[in-house]
Amino acid sequence: MFLGVASVEGATRPDYDPLRHPISSLAIGPRGWRQVANFSVSGALVLAGAGGLARSRTLPRTVPALLAAVGAGLVGAGAFLSDPISGYPPGTPPSPDPPTTAGRLHDLASAPVFLCLPVAAGTTAVSALRRGETGWAAVSGAAAVADFAAFVRAGGGFAQRPGLVRLGGFFQRVSLAVGLGWFAALCARTAGSAR
Repeated sequence: MFLGVASVEGATRPDYDPLRHPISSLAIGPRGWRQVANFSVSGALVLAGAGGLARSRTLPRTVPALLAAVGAGLVGAGAFLSDPISGYPPGTPPSPDPPTTAGRLHDLASAPVFLCLPVAAGTTAVSALRRGETGWAAVSGAAAVADFAAFVRAGGGFAQRPGLVRLGGFFQRVSLAVGLGWFAALCARTAGSAR
């Protein structure tokens, strides 16, 4: 849902390039309330999923806690507007100098989304491997590595590094698709085993 709403919003904004610009930039401007709502609703759903996963007896206790931090991070990202970056909205500089307080709080709030998802996947991979679930361990481990690697590349793009700046938004979306896709698979897998 999160990526779907952001994709529709990005496709309907003049001068917005999803390959270059972060999803958070969609919260800037008159229609920004839609992305703020997307952050809030998606965060609430992740928090609900983390609450359900906390009842599982097969997951390490740290995994639902890490995923709750992801949900709280999404809600927090909606509470504070990011600074304009990579030239969006049009006429703004490539990066804020200096960053605003709201921009710093947005970055701080969203950090768990990009850090806790790969840690949760990695923790799940180790736990699954110990239980002999090699397939799920491989999936979770690969998700952890791919999620974090894409996040690092997105960060390079948003830091205006040559060769990455044009693809910052792309790598951010890859990171989120892998991380949130793994989270959805974890919820489905856990719900199936609970039945």
